[in-house]
Order: sequence, then structure tokens, then C-alpha cells
Amino acid sequence: MKQQQSRLGPIIAGLLLGIFAAAIDNTIVATAMGTIVANLGGLDKFVWVTSAYLVTEMAAMPIFGKLSDMYGRKRFFVLGISLFLLGSILCGTAHSIVGLSIYRAIQGIGGGALMPIAFTIMFDVVPPERRGGVGGMFGAVFGASSLIGPLLGAYLTDYIHWRWIFYINVPVGLAALGLILLAYHESAKHVRQRIDWWGATSLAGSIVCLMFALELGGQSYAWGSSVILGLFAAAAVFMAVFLAVETKAAEPILSYAMFRERLFAASTLASLFYGAGFISFSMFIPIYVQGVTGGTATHSGLVLLPLTLSSVAASQIGGFLSTKTSYRNIMLFSALVFGLGTFLLGTLTPDTPQWQLTVYMIVAGLGVGFSFSVLGMAGIHSFGMRQRGSANATLAFVRSLGMTVGLTVFGIIQRNALAGKLRDAFGASAGETFGHVRGLLTPEGRAAIPREMMDSIAGFLSSSIAVMYLWALVLPALAFAAVLFMGNARIMVPAGKPQGQPPEAAPEAAGR
Repeated sequence: MKQQQSRLGPIIAGLLLGIFAAAIDNTIVATAMGTIVANLGGLDKFVWVTSAYLVTEMAAMPIFGKLSDMYGRKRFFVLGISLFLLGSILCGTAHSIVGLSIYRAIQGIGGGALMPIAFTIMFDVVPPERRGGVGGMFGAVFGASSLIGPLLGAYLTDYIHWRWIFYINVPVGLAALGLILLAYHESAKHVRQRIDWWGATSLAGSIVCLMFALELGGQSYAWGSSVILGLFAAAAVFMAVFLAVETKAAEPILSYAMFRERLFAASTLASLFYGAGFISFSMFIPIYVQGVTGGTATHSGLVLLPLTLSSVAASQIGGFLSTKTSYRNIMLFSALVFGLGTFLLGTLTPDTPQWQLTVYMIVAGLGVGFSFSVLGMAGIHSFGMRQRGSANATLAFVRSLGMTVGLTVFGIIQRNALAGKLRDAFGASAGETFGHVRGLLTPEGRAAIPREMMDSIAGFLSSSIAVMYLWALVLPALAFAAVLFMGNARIMVPAGKPQGQPPEAAPEAAGR
């Protein structure tokens, strides 16, 4: 055990590199998507590039989490890195949008193993007195990577080549792989169990149908079309089968007993709402910057830096405070700041000065930042080694689900608000005018729009985004309600415990 503790630094470094590569992936790809489509073609199919990754990632999370509990963390973390790197290399060699989508699916399977298992390994090997600080680092990397992605993607696409948004994963992933292979040696014994294949299959089927319905609805097909309704129905049927199977499985992927733990249930529910809020901040503010204030893509990425830095700071502070006070106290404060930041963004207008937007972004980042570290630690606080992988995978899965559904729902709200204002202003020509909204996002497009019309459309776009954020106030309200049920648990560090002593020597209070 002392030897394991001496390797703690390399282990943590390897885990952080793995999380960074997986977390940054979707934002960096989204930045380059226009260039990719221009190079490979397939404008009608580009949505599959994102969908393929998200579908396989979300389906893989709970499955790999359970497998890591059964057979050990290291082998599945290494498998996840290997699949992620293989997918990245293949993506960089793609010559069609269909091929790129298939390779992204391979990447997603690897990402589904990396994200939940990394946090679980951290909880296994880090002593309680250091767990808050290290957990804050993990949360900070997750938050920062999701917002640094647009800047890195823009730079690689503009100055090197879009294929390097995938190749950049190779040195990072190899470094993570090497550190984990050399430094991490599991000491716990893992018992062979039966794999819940029926549960895994039905869960994957439900996620696939749900993701395709959300991605295609309102774009390739109308929301009321038979295709979209059929996909939603299939998702519901598969989910019903999954829930029924889990009640009878000897070793279920998702144990209902976990949700009897109040802290886990409340943390998981809160993650759903924080995930939806985080994606609304990081996706719609760049649209406001480019479409309303006339900023470039690089400028919009820079505008997100206050959100990045404040969320990283909050994640670190939350990790530190988790040894001083209960998870609930930290997250109640977080939910209030989350609500304030969302409200402030709901007041945006075309005349909002840059410094004011910066303040709003800092407040919003502080609000969501605590969730990156605190909810992750709270979610697996009550479980032993054999359940932590499943618990953390469920938490990560729910957060990803919240981000996906939140982006779709709030995207619909924003689009409908914009369409309504355009109809009121331009009547029968509103449909044609709607096409000018995309022109606002580039300097060339803005130059082609008459000044008076451009000002009107920019005002309507700003108003629609503000309306969306006012609707989004339901998220911090629901998060606050969920946090109320978290109880008084916190990381317990025995008095006088020497630095670096093994975790087993420092039992945690149940906190329930």
C-alpha cells in the first residue's frame, strides 16, 4: 500500500490526462464541424458525427462502470484509452462523413469507460484527507476542458488542419496510458459475477433511440412525424424492459438499492439539472457573442474564459470545503449562485456591455463549478469498492443525459421565441428572414444583410436567448430542491492522521 501511495502523483496525472482528452472531445469537434463538412461533404448527415459519439458514450458508461466493479478498474480504463485512441486515429483518416461517424462511435465507447472509471480510481487510491483537493482538480479539468475546446478547435482548424483535432488526442492519450500502466496497481480483490447482458442490451437500445430522436427531431424530421414518435416510443419500450430486467438480475447494471441511499439519489438528480444548465451556458453564449455583438468564433471562445476560470475555481473550492462542511451546505450555496447567474443572463440585450457579460459569466461559472467536484464525491461517498464504479458511472450518465436533453429542450425554446418575433416583425417573409440569422454568425454574412434588418434580427436573437435563460431558471430551482435531501454527509478526516496514510486506515462517517 505504501508503494501505491508513492505512485499517487503519476496515477492522478494519468487520470487527469484521460479525463481531459475525453471531456474536451465534443466541444473541439463542434468548432471544426463547418470545415469538416466543407471538406468531406455530407451536410445532410453531419449530425451523425456528434450523435454517434454521444450514443455510444452514454450507453457504455453504466456498462463499464459495472464491469470495473466486477473485474477491476485498471483493465477497463486501459481498454477505454485504447479504444478512444484507436477511434481518434481513424477519425483523422476519414474520407467521408459516414466513415467519420463510424469512427466516432468507436471513440465514444472508449470515452464511456474513461469518464466514470477515472473518478472511481481517484476515490479508491486517494486518502480521505487529500480527496477533497484532488476531487476539485478532477472537476476543474472537466469544466475547463469543456470550455477550452472551442479555442483549441478553432486554432487547430484555422492554422494547422481539422484532422489534428483528432490527432491531438494521441500524445495526450499515450501519456495517460503509460502513467496508468506503470504506476497503478490494484490491491483489491475482485469477484467474478454474472454480466447482466439483457440489461446492457435494453439500456443501449433505449439510449440509441432517445439520442436519435433528440438529434433528428426538428431538423431532419418534424417533432410530430412518425419517425420521431416511433423513436421516442421505442426508447420508452426499451427503458421499460431495462427497468423490469434490473429487478430480477443477479448483478444488475443499475442497482435500485443504490437509490435507497439518500445522498446518492439526491446527488444524481441534482447532476441532471446541473448538466442541463452547464450546456446552456457554454453553447448559447457564443451564439449571442457572434450573432448579436458581431464577434468572431475565436472571440466567442475567449468570452467563455471567465466562465471557465470561475468554474475551475469553484470546483477547487468545493473540493476543499467538502472536508470542512457537508456536501449539502456547499451545494445549497452553489444552487443559489447558479440561479443568480442564470437570471443575470436572462437580462441580456444587444446593449449589454462586455464587462457586464463578463460578470454574468463569472457568476454562472461559480454556480455550476461546485457541482463538478462536490456531486462526484457525494455520489460515491456511501459505497464500498464493489459499488463505486457503478455509482459514479450512473452519476456521469445522468449528467450527460441532462446535457443532451437540456440542449434540445432549451434549443427549441430559443428557436421558437426567435421564430415568433420574426413572424411578428416580417409576417409572410419571416421564413426567408430566418435564414439571415445564420448570416449573423460570420463577418461575411453580416456584410450581406442590410444594416436596419441586421439590427432588428440581432435584437430578436438577443431577446430569444434571454427568454431561454429565464425559462432555464427552473433548473437551479429543481437543483436546490434535490440538494435539500442530501443529508449532512461530508468527507471525514480522522484527527491527527498523517499525510499519505492509506484510505483504509481512515474510515468515513456514513453521514446519513
